[in-house]
Amino acid sequence: MNNYIIEAQDLSVYYKEVHALKNVNMEIEPRTITALIGPSGCGKSTFLRTFNRMNDLIEGCRITGKAIVEDIDIYAKGTKVDELRKKIGMVFQKPNPFPMSVFENVAYGLRINGVRDKKFISTQVEKALRYAALWDEVKDALKKSAMDLSGGQQQRLCIARALVVEPSVLLMDEPTSALDPISSSKIEELMYDLKNHFTILIVTHNIQQAARISSKTAFFYIGDLIEFGDTKQIFTNPVNERTQKYITGRFG
Repeated sequence: MNNYIIEAQDLSVYYKEVHALKNVNMEIEPRTITALIGPSGCGKSTFLRTFNRMNDLIEGCRITGKAIVEDIDIYAKGTKVDELRKKIGMVFQKPNPFPMSVFENVAYGLRINGVRDKKFISTQVEKALRYAALWDEVKDALKKSAMDLSGGQQQRLCIARALVVEPSVLLMDEPTSALDPISSSKIEELMYDLKNHFTILIVTHNIQQAARISSKTAFFYIGDLIEFGDTKQIFTNPVNERTQKYITGRFG
């Protein structure tokens, strides 16, 4: 057992002939926020989705090297993908609540995993909504449709839905890009609190957001991991000239 919850070892991803991610090595400590930055098409979302095996769904996708979560090589033969996904929550760019009640949206992850204990489900739903800083806003509207919530509330509901099964890791793919500045700020505050309980990887195009919320930053460019380190160091004294150019807005 080592000190890292997530590791990439010579991790490459190919989409048919395209080498989308090139021999990436990275080690991520538990209960930290790691921001993945870089221009569009640089491999950061590909890297993120490697860790809950969402790339499996893409035709012609091939992966070499190792992706390790909690000391388990998740692409090894015999890995149970359903079990893996219980450990790893995913939040997407646009809020995607199900057309059902607020309560049932959050309870969904428990129900599909065969949980039937009503009291336990209620307890976990409240806990997840509290984690997502949404409980006080919806506790009297749990039976109402999730579609009636604002965009920012819907995104926090999706975060609660991801957290209800108590994963170790939360993957977030540009979770604030579809939100207004006030809602984005709430999600940022929420992430900062959540890192006390979960390990967070976030893809963001917002350089300021990465600087504000993350403890580590990884800069990707055309499939390569160019630089990875403490966020403060990356933003004030990057080692690589390409990192410097990107964070100062000279390309990307």
